[in-house]
Amino acid sequence: MTSRKVLVALGAARHLDADLVLDLGDLHPAQHGALQLALELDDDIITAADARVGLLHRSAEKLFEARDYRQILMLANRHDWLSAFSSELGVALTIEAAMGIVPPERATWSRTLLAEVNRITASLLLVGAAVPEAAPSLAVREELQELQERATGGRVHPMITRIGGLAHPLDTPWLDDLARVLAGLTAQLPTVRESVTTAMQAHAGVAVLTTADALSIGVSGPVARASGVDLDLRRDAALLAYPELVSLIDVPVSIAGDISARYEVLLGQIPVSIALIAAASARLRELGEGPVNVPLPKVVRVPESTSYGEFEGPLGRSGYLLSSVGEKTPWRLKLRTPSFTNVQALARALPGTPLHALGPAVTSFFFVVGDIDR
Repeated sequence: MTSRKVLVALGAARHLDADLVLDLGDLHPAQHGALQLALELDDDIITAADARVGLLHRSAEKLFEARDYRQILMLANRHDWLSAFSSELGVALTIEAAMGIVPPERATWSRTLLAEVNRITASLLLVGAAVPEAAPSLAVREELQELQERATGGRVHPMITRIGGLAHPLDTPWLDDLARVLAGLTAQLPTVRESVTTAMQAHAGVAVLTTADALSIGVSGPVARASGVDLDLRRDAALLAYPELVSLIDVPVSIAGDISARYEVLLGQIPVSIALIAAASARLRELGEGPVNVPLPKVVRVPESTSYGEFEGPLGRSGYLLSSVGEKTPWRLKLRTPSFTNVQALARALPGTPLHALGPAVTSFFFVVGDIDR
């Protein structure tokens, strides 16, 4: 057997010294960042892997300490550009809990709806960018992005979240157009699923993440559920309007832990999100007009305290440790984000993987580099 070491570059890391450059295509979020994988090979079979992070340095957490609580929300949706709405919402929920703020019911249902739209758009990109045969799903994602822009003003960074609610309500014509787009997605999903299954069946049993490894690393979201870890904060914690919708949250779980299983679980959460959006939309129509935020003082100050909040985003569970000394800026806002643990899990699962399957293995761990180097 021939042993050798290979340094693989992803994204902007291709400008550094590397033995191989892994090109995932312009659409994949891992391509827009910088990441290195140090591999050890025996006859083109990976025997050890080390993910080298820290090349992007977003410095989001330090910037939080120099911004007031309203400005933080603008920054919070930038480290993970696939989960922008969910990221800003998680920070807002943590601040609101620390301040004892209860948003209006209409804001809670609207936030729930938008979080599920975000889950769908992220899932569709991860699938469409990695599986060319599923590219038609990207057209539906484009329609959803246009709807997000109509509702929030931003295609990538929505910034509709406010401490205490939302900047403005979602109107009835917007809800009607959303229902139309999701009906088209529902009709298209069987074809997309068949395309992904066909493309990934060659990678069955490859890059397996065991249940024990998933638990030890603290992986969450679709990657964890594909390894038999049945956790979902929407179902398991009292967040937003999810307690009233818990009967709809029947997310798929697999014990295979391989590339194919991760895509199967990722696609399987889309129908759940569509059902949740339909229920939230119906509730908003019942509620009619009303406030979507609460009045705030000119300067927002969180009482001196240390608190922790969590939210189930598209890629997994995000945690927010907020320490305040009673000023208008946080003393510390530490993030625990899913991409970091997903990349750790990737390194753990790669041994035994053929080098030619490295691309599908990397894309199946669903991460954004900015979310790793936050």
